[in-house]
Amino acid sequence: MTTTGAATPPRPFAGFGDEAELDLDLASPRVAAQVVKRLLSPDFEDWSTAVARVGSCTNPIHLTGTSTRVDAGTGEVLSSYSSDSEPLGTTLIRCGNRRADKCPSCSRVYAADMFHLIRSGVAGGKGVPERVGENPLVFATLTAPSFGHVHGKRDNGRACRPHAKMSRCEHGRLTTCLAKHEDGDPLLGQPLCWECYNYASHIVWQWWAPELWRRFTIALKRLLAQRLDVREAKLNDHVTVQYSKVAEYQRRGLIHFHALIRLDGPKADEGFAPAPGWLTAQHLADLVQEAARSVRFTAPPVLADDVDRVLAFGAQADSRPVKVGHRTDDPNGPLAPEQVAGYLAKYSTKSATDTVDGEASNSHLRRIQTVAGEFATLVEDEWAAAGMPCELKELTYGLLGKWHTALGFRGHFATKSRRYSVTLGALRRARRRAQALLADAQRTGIPVDLTAMEAQLLADDEDETTLVIGSWAFAGIGWDTEGDVQLARAAAARAREYAQHRAEIKRVAGQSN
Repeated sequence: MTTTGAATPPRPFAGFGDEAELDLDLASPRVAAQVVKRLLSPDFEDWSTAVARVGSCTNPIHLTGTSTRVDAGTGEVLSSYSSDSEPLGTTLIRCGNRRADKCPSCSRVYAADMFHLIRSGVAGGKGVPERVGENPLVFATLTAPSFGHVHGKRDNGRACRPHAKMSRCEHGRLTTCLAKHEDGDPLLGQPLCWECYNYASHIVWQWWAPELWRRFTIALKRLLAQRLDVREAKLNDHVTVQYSKVAEYQRRGLIHFHALIRLDGPKADEGFAPAPGWLTAQHLADLVQEAARSVRFTAPPVLADDVDRVLAFGAQADSRPVKVGHRTDDPNGPLAPEQVAGYLAKYSTKSATDTVDGEASNSHLRRIQTVAGEFATLVEDEWAAAGMPCELKELTYGLLGKWHTALGFRGHFATKSRRYSVTLGALRRARRRAQALLADAQRTGIPVDLTAMEAQLLADDEDETTLVIGSWAFAGIGWDTEGDVQLARAAAARAREYAQHRAEIKRVAGQSN
């Protein structure tokens, strides 16, 4: 008998059983043969155990050596470990790459860490008090300006660039577009005229985008000091600004920043003090808009005969108050912590390579890379011809060649202020400790409650009661064949599918209750 309105239970997980297929990318007969050889090899069990221990990482690091755990107080040797005891004769550790195109498994771990880092700064947890959710919080998006008209998807199904009169640019191309582009349209983000598009200024803006963000944070603090009628140097005695941000590439190849910006009370050792009651999230949102509009930076010329450029954020800056709530299915309701944290964590694992390599036919993005590479070559030639005593990397644009594949963006894709929330280092340290405790529990048969030990798991290293003394050497990186890589990728995909299945069961159970 089915109860009306009850949640529909999820289907059984399709990945279980001997008949369950793995999603393998067998691009060639050679790779297919490597997969078959591995599956039939006598050491397959040892190999699969090693893969499982690194969470199906596609590019693990191989180490050889030993380590010893010693009681810090007594000097007693508690345990010892050698890589010789491992199934493959080496100790494997994850590559730790955050990019999903390089290692899906490690990227997923990074995204999970970013989710907890971001969410704890919104609603508490992981050592952050829940009262932090009462402080004003804003979700802001700062975009790049226009460097030329591009095709885009408009709101309410409007045409791309409609005009009463069909006009053309100086190169004879139409400056109007009556199409109503949809997601997946290859024209999205492409210039209406690539010769009119200012690629040089595009790259210079991208290069200095981190500096624009830095100046934005300074401008926001100055505006807060003015609102509070205090000297800027004394602002921390009244309020502090905390944030977590990620950078995302737009279709036109330009970075825009998504950020959670929180207003805390006076600076204190423990952090997370309550903000003044009269300063609301809407006040903060208005100040964010004003600060974004005020930022200016005059970029130095790339070459000797180049020009100065005054850089700013785009006019489409957006800031919305965030209210801590529990409902995530109402698009018109308040933003919830899980929504925002999941959104930011997702984009923290992307990169320009994902954008460019995923769209090999995107001539606009390829042209950005080409122009950035040409700039880098001209900078190097000018440096060599002038016989400058400094190293190339010391020049303002000396490392542009290193970042041309990133479309000129040289900043971090995810950053936060010191007291926004827990750190990635603390989360990784807690995971290592938890894995060690779970291994001990499995060996001894004594259960362990990790939830009750959260504070202990997140404690600083100086609180450790044991020392680890080790001697390690690098022995290699990656798996033996492309077939091994594909098996690891397939295992990572199956683990992700199972995690999604369990999350769906949990969600349905929550609805039923």
